[in-house]
Amino acid sequence: MLKKFVFSWIPLLALSFSAVADAQTAPKRDIGYAEYYLKEFEAEVKRANGNANTLFRNKNEALSRVQALVKAYPNDPAVQALYERTRAALMMSKGNYQQITPAMVAYLNNEKQLRERYAKLSMDKWQELLQGRELITRAFPSVEPLKCDEATNPTGKTIVLPGVKYPDNQFVGASGEYIVVGKPSTGFYFVNIGGREWLGPYEAIKRFRREVDASLGENLEFTVLGKITGPAFEIPGNRRTNMAWGWVVEPEALYIDGRIVASFDANHEQGGTFVEEDKVAGIKNSWYTEKSVPQDATPERVMEIFLAAIKEKNFELYKQCINPERYATETAESLLRYHWDLHQQRLHGEYVHAVFSDTKIVVHKGHDDKNDLENFFLDDTQRDRLTKMQGEKVEHATVKSQAFDENGKQVGEKNTHKLIRKGGDKGRWYVDDYEIRF
Repeated sequence: MLKKFVFSWIPLLALSFSAVADAQTAPKRDIGYAEYYLKEFEAEVKRANGNANTLFRNKNEALSRVQALVKAYPNDPAVQALYERTRAALMMSKGNYQQITPAMVAYLNNEKQLRERYAKLSMDKWQELLQGRELITRAFPSVEPLKCDEATNPTGKTIVLPGVKYPDNQFVGASGEYIVVGKPSTGFYFVNIGGREWLGPYEAIKRFRREVDASLGENLEFTVLGKITGPAFEIPGNRRTNMAWGWVVEPEALYIDGRIVASFDANHEQGGTFVEEDKVAGIKNSWYTEKSVPQDATPERVMEIFLAAIKEKNFELYKQCINPERYATETAESLLRYHWDLHQQRLHGEYVHAVFSDTKIVVHKGHDDKNDLENFFLDDTQRDRLTKMQGEKVEHATVKSQAFDENGKQVGEKNTHKLIRKGGDKGRWYVDDYEIRF
């Protein structure tokens, strides 16, 4: 009787163990749905190529389905495998990361110290320019041109005029090109920007921005030290006002408060200078980690030097990296400087470093002496003949860059840069499309 009782429990125990096993195993249908959305999410991550700003359409669906499976069937090996894949895809979706070392951002600290030096020099220089002079320091309300007499007429006097905004308040009038300062209720001043007295100091400010302080930007506000040359009757720019009288101011010096002062110099080859401009190159020379482009530098190495030149504000090295044909004319060189400014802004606001990879080189023109497949069928005489027939060898290279911000996070997707080399191994690689962001 006892044996019969024991044997009667065996089928029940087997059913019980089967139920426990089934409870630990996720249904294949649920596994299949979760894996479908996970595969879609993984494919989106791969296409994003490290760009964290991508919209991942299948991300939430994949994560929620895998999460539900893990909570219900934590011991199922298939569910654990999905969990690990999901973790990996999620991390990749957050973008690529790079360890940012102090050397990579040394240029920011160097520039900060240089800015502070020139801020102090400029404050001292501004006080020197003002010292011992009879100045109109209270600009408003201005003397009304039609009501002034010999005693109140400011013509010929020197004024310190704040709030001169360029290019915001620029206008072209009947008698010249000006920046308007003031309003109808307090009177107007028209800063003359049509002559060397303005252009000399302003170009010096632009050089300062290019060589020292990229954070200045394009929209600037000056305090102008200048001489009042007389009245003018103008419509003050895009302001909603009728024609009005104002006093024309001929600039002598421009001061961006706490940043830089530049002065007009009729004898200077560029018409003006900023304070101690001649010492900037010597100060920066000690920063430079790259000073020239080796003849045998690879395309990736040229791009690294190109980036260093921009970081360290070495404009001459920047030009040495670029295909000379790209700045052969005055207009082309102006465009080169424009993109220099853009690169400066990006390296001070968007990213701080870039790495280069995936170099590909093709022969664009001439005989490809490194094409082993073709050269297998040619003897030395034939190769020499082809070299002469096809002319100078011109090679094109592409290099991909990947930029990172100060936290080491990838910024955007990889960008492709083009380089060119002429004359084969006797030539040197140059950056051809210098405009491309990193």
